[in-house]
Amino acid sequence: MAYYCHSCHNEQIFDVKVGVKVGRQDACPHCGVDLHVCKNCRLWDPAIHNQCREPEAAFIRERDRANFCMHFDMKDGDAPTEDKSLDDAKAKLANLFKNLK
Repeated sequence: MAYYCHSCHNEQIFDVKVGVKVGRQDACPHCGVDLHVCKNCRLWDPAIHNQCREPEAAFIRERDRANFCMHFDMKDGDAPTEDKSLDDAKAKLANLFKNLK
């Protein structure tokens, strides 16, 4: 299994003999962002209510900041790819309004 930082997309190394344990104050050794955050959790889903698949989870306002969620489970899988759709949409919108001047 491979684990990746939600911010810099670098692989995180854990001692898998004792299981993956991410503490609230653990940070990515590559970019320094917090690791115990919603965006690194396997339950995080921005498309659903409360952005979490755990119905008992408390609301967390800042999904990319360290939190005390008891349901946190570091997601594993393939290296994430950067989503360029938001940047593309902003560029198209800026271009549209530029032409109106």
